[in-house]
Amino acid sequence: MLDDFLTRAALAAVGVALAAAPLGCFVVWRRLAYFSDATSHAAILGVALSLALSLPLALGVLAVCLIAALTVAALSGRSQATDTLLGVVAHSALAVGLVAVSFLPQVRVDLQSYLFGDILAVSRYDLGMIWGGAALVVALVVWRWSALLTTTLGPELAHAAGLHPARERLVLTMALALVVAVAIQVVGALLIGALLVIPAAAARPFARTPEGMAALATGLAVLAALGGLYGSLWTDAPTGPAIVCVAALLYALSRLAGRFAGNRG
Repeated sequence: MLDDFLTRAALAAVGVALAAAPLGCFVVWRRLAYFSDATSHAAILGVALSLALSLPLALGVLAVCLIAALTVAALSGRSQATDTLLGVVAHSALAVGLVAVSFLPQVRVDLQSYLFGDILAVSRYDLGMIWGGAALVVALVVWRWSALLTTTLGPELAHAAGLHPARERLVLTMALALVVAVAIQVVGALLIGALLVIPAAAARPFARTPEGMAALATGLAVLAALGGLYGSLWTDAPTGPAIVCVAALLYALSRLAGRFAGNRG
């Protein structure tokens, strides 16, 4: 079955959606959309590192994304506004990564596949890495769910519950870096943030509990991933952007449905 490239692509899309959606809820709740963008843009520098040192792609991307995320987390609020710092890191990391890749003349690099994804070229090895990373992310989120949720509600509540907000921020940072590492081949470095944020934002108006929002966001993310994949095959459009377009359409429909329900109430 895995010899069929379309089957591998569908499994890769579902794996990334399962990892990104629950984590995306915390990105939305904590207003970390720009933080996720800064982390994902650093992935291109990880690509350059992997190619230069002949490392597995996921390993290089994970290492650089972790360093970038930890650096931003450590510096936030010390000297500059957080949004300014995130903007500097996001654009600088992307630019440095692109320049670094251009200094590898001995390696043929298709930058578009790293920027926007190339899900149709996913191999069995890539599929194993994607699902292995997704399993780690899901396990991490499930394990720390209560603690992450409590620290999201407020540092004072976390301290009262005997939790350490800094430790939970580190867990969230590690999970974000893992998602970027497994998702870069599916939607690319420029679109990973969208797959994190949009399904969670679409699920928010209809969720009554945090767990319900995570479950609904996961379903919408899977629908967007598979819908974008098959839509791209039908229209011959780039798959990564097509996935994000379907997610954006689901978000627009959720907003319309929420407004219609509100008017009827």
